[in-house]
Amino acid sequence: MKIALYGRGFSPEYEGLVKEVLRVLKNAGAEIVAYSGLLDDKEYQTFNSYEQLKGKADVLFSFGGDGTMLDSVEFVRDSGVPVLGINMGRLGFLSSVSSAETIDAVKMILNGNYEVEKRSLLELVGEGERFKGINYALNELSVMRKDGSSLIVIQVFVDDKLLNAYWADGLILATPTGSTAYSLSAGGPILAPDNDSFVITPISAHNLSVRPVVISDKSVVKIKVDGRCDAYDLSLDSRTKLVNKSLELQIKKADFSFNMVKLPGKDFFEAIRKKLLWGNDVRN
Repeated sequence: MKIALYGRGFSPEYEGLVKEVLRVLKNAGAEIVAYSGLLDDKEYQTFNSYEQLKGKADVLFSFGGDGTMLDSVEFVRDSGVPVLGINMGRLGFLSSVSSAETIDAVKMILNGNYEVEKRSLLELVGEGERFKGINYALNELSVMRKDGSSLIVIQVFVDDKLLNAYWADGLILATPTGSTAYSLSAGGPILAPDNDSFVITPISAHNLSVRPVVISDKSVVKIKVDGRCDAYDLSLDSRTKLVNKSLELQIKKADFSFNMVKLPGKDFFEAIRKKLLWGNDVRN
């Protein structure tokens, strides 16, 4: 089995865990390829791009938090390689395997005891050069006013029909995966991962009656920004560019999915109960 290891650095307390994962993989005869910034050991093949990884992995292990998991999209793209998130961060909605569960999880994967869960992505149409070919997002696309600037006016069209003109700090267009991220903190609903929907969530809208809207992921969304500003921040997950307000955005569901490893006993609803402390009496 061919295993890719990805991570962008973590605290020294986890170095022993990574070494133990390597030991288990080597004992199982796995072929290992590692991100060039993860390991100093020259024993292993390395990759630093999508092109260098393509065809060299059956599964990718992402060591880090949810941000690291999002960054892994850049390397797997449309290859279909499933990704296992090993949580070395904080909340860990995407990187759902804890350090204590890691070795058991690795053994399950080596034995083929896992499923693949397909997650939809957003694609920013026609802006590949601006984001160096990575013009899609697993969590969300967001537009945001520049620091210190006044409110922006965000016109949103769904299948060429005007939804609303939002006077706000910004706006989020989120996937079901991203519904537990930025959109959730802005008051958006939680969608189950297999939902065929997107969420449009305003950020600090001036009109208090404005609420998030759930739309079909078959829809094409267009966004126009106006106001006193001359530019605004456009983000795809953690990648942000400053763009001129004359740019009209067109967003649709990407033609490929991001594949996540789903292990036995892992359940989305159990995860949100634990992560969000639902049902826990924390008054004392």
